[in-house]
Amino acid sequence: MKTFKEYLKSVDACQSAIDWAGDKPIEQVVAECHRGDWLLWLAKKCGVELQPLTLVKGHCANTVRHLMTDESSLKAVDVAIAFGEGRATRQELDDAASAAYAANQQETADICRKYIGDLIIEKVNQTINP
Repeated sequence: MKTFKEYLKSVDACQSAIDWAGDKPIEQVVAECHRGDWLLWLAKKCGVELQPLTLVKGHCANTVRHLMTDESSLKAVDVAIAFGEGRATRQELDDAASAAYAANQQETADICRKYIGDLIIEKVNQTINP
C-alpha cells in the first residue's frame, strides 16, 4: 500500500510540500494544510471534477475582488461561482474566462509598457546595436 508521501512524490509534488506533509495521512494534510495553492494543485492532480474545482477557484478569486478593476474579471469570478453551483453552463464559463483573459492581457501589457517599456527598448537596442 502506497503512503501519501509516496503519492506526492509520484505526482511530482514540490519538495516543500513533501517535507511539510511528512508522514501525515491525507486526512490530516487536508485538515491542517496552510497553503491553498497546494490544496488546489492536489485537487487537480488527483482528479477532482471541474465543477467543484471551479467553485473553489471562484471563491478564492473573490477574496481579491476589491482589487479587480475590470468588469470582465468581476463577471468571470461570478460566473465561476455560478458554474460551480450549477447555475451557469460550461460555455458561459468559457466565454467569461476568455473575456477576462483578454482584458487582463491588455492591462498587464499596459503596466509593462508604463514601468519597463523604455528599459526593454534600451536593453534590446544594446544587444542588437552594441
